[in-house]
Amino acid sequence: FSLNHTELIFSAGIDPYWRGQAIFAVQDEAVEVEEAWFQSLAIGHGVGLRGGRYRSGIGYLNEQHPHQWDFANAPLMYNALFGQEASYREDGLQFKWLAPTPVFVEFGAEAGRGANFPGTDSNKNGAGAWAAYVHVGDDLGVANSWRTGLSYLKTSSGDREADFVDINGLQAQGLFNGDTATWIADFVWKWAPNGNPKYQNFKFQSEYFVRKDKGDLTCMDGNGVGNACATPVTGDYDTRQSGWYAQGVYQFTPEWRAGLRYDQLDSGRQNLGANAANLTVEDYKPKRASAMVDYSWSEFSRVRLQYAQDKSMAGITDNQWLVQYIMSLGAHGVHKF
Repeated sequence: FSLNHTELIFSAGIDPYWRGQAIFAVQDEAVEVEEAWFQSLAIGHGVGLRGGRYRSGIGYLNEQHPHQWDFANAPLMYNALFGQEASYREDGLQFKWLAPTPVFVEFGAEAGRGANFPGTDSNKNGAGAWAAYVHVGDDLGVANSWRTGLSYLKTSSGDREADFVDINGLQAQGLFNGDTATWIADFVWKWAPNGNPKYQNFKFQSEYFVRKDKGDLTCMDGNGVGNACATPVTGDYDTRQSGWYAQGVYQFTPEWRAGLRYDQLDSGRQNLGANAANLTVEDYKPKRASAMVDYSWSEFSRVRLQYAQDKSMAGITDNQWLVQYIMSLGAHGVHKF
């Protein structure tokens, strides 16, 4: 039994020109400002401006909070991309433009501090990260709609920590200094009879990512275990990793839904430079298959049963059963497409 994080949300109009929202995440004895931003209301011409701390508009799932997910946990790729929180948040400015076209076309650009993984905080002025993306969508008849997108995120790291295994199987610590470039392609398709999703609907979504790290890696023996990096070694570090997931969720009555999801990552290309003689990187493709069924009394209350066969660690198959209850108290805004 465990309690996942609880979100406390404040949202209101500031004046006719701006609105604001603050989200505090509470878990055990820790309280965190998950989001706190202001957003324009009156610039016009399809232009939107947001500033503060916000979930980046890259990809499809990144802007969604955990209670909006169709599964109890995030896809493996979001953990690999952005760490334990499975989303990329930014302290900065976000600019969006909705083009005046017959189909949905949205452009976005962001610049910010870049302190969150895969970046690190830096002791210098200027933006530590920036992002750009485009989303395109339309309706196909009355029953079908779709959206696709392409996103790019660049972050900078200074002494970003990581754990490695040396050539003798001993634990080693690494510090990465350099840049990380991430590409994400996403696609979503929705179907509902006569365009009414209340009684029946189906949603398919998939995302594919490529991440490239380029810079220097310093290998160390931080725990004093006598590994191959007892004397720190610094060399070039150049990697290319990828991953994807695909999922489908079918609502067959107003209360019941069922879904399947498959995730896979690829360790890809690893160029360790001078540390190739000291460190080993396992060539492995983590993967996981999940199935879920949930029941919703209303849009404010849902219980979910989920099974997953997790092979994200080499040589280990972890069979997981999860029972999850989600509730929302009070009014809240509509969810994004």
